[in-house]
Amino acid sequence: MRKTSFLLLMWSVLFMTAALADPRQDKDIDVKVHIAGESVIVDVTFAVPATRQEVWVVLTDFEHMADFVSNLKESKVVSTSGNTLKIFQRGTATYGPISFPFESTREIRLIPFEKIRSHMISGNMRMMDGTTQLIDEGGQTRIIYHTDTIQERWIPPIIGKVFIEHEIRKQFHEMRNEIIKRKRASASSTPTRSSARGI
Repeated sequence: MRKTSFLLLMWSVLFMTAALADPRQDKDIDVKVHIAGESVIVDVTFAVPATRQEVWVVLTDFEHMADFVSNLKESKVVSTSGNTLKIFQRGTATYGPISFPFESTREIRLIPFEKIRSHMISGNMRMMDGTTQLIDEGGQTRIIYHTDTIQERWIPPIIGKVFIEHEIRKQFHEMRNEIIKRKRASASSTPTRSSARGI
C-alpha cells in the first residue's frame, strides 16, 4: 500500500513538473477532460482560419494521418462503403516520464463538411464513441469534438487528466497546423486571374 502511494506521488510530481515546463503555444484549443473511474469524457473546441472543406480534407485523411500526427505510427483505411469507413490506427502517446501504446479499429460515418461519427469496433479500450462537428463561422471553421471512452484500467484522475489534456491538445494542434499548411500551399499554387490569362 505504501509502495503504491509513493509511486502515485512520484508520478504526480513528475507530471506536474513536465506540465509547468511546457510553454503551450496552443492555449486557444480548449480541452476539458472528465475522469470517473474507468470512464473518460473529452470535449474540445477551437477555431481554424479555413473553410469547412479545407478542414474536412485533413480530418478525414486517414491514409496519411500518421505523417502529420506525431503520436500515430500507423493509420490506414481498411474498408469503404459509401460514407462509412473502417479504419485502423496505432501509436504511442507520450508525456513526461510515461508512454501509453494504443491501437483501435473504428467505424467512421461521414456527413460531408458537417460531422464525423466514430465508433470503436476493437482495440485496447473497452468502448470509444466520438463526434466531430464543423461549424462555419464566416472566415473560419470551429471544430467541436466530443468523445466517451471506457478504459481497460483505472486512470488516476489528476495524473490522467494532465496526460490526456496534453495529448489531445497536441494532436489537434498538429492537425490545425496541417490544415493551415495545405491551405497556404493551395493558395500559392493557384494562378491569379491575370497570370491565368497570360497578362
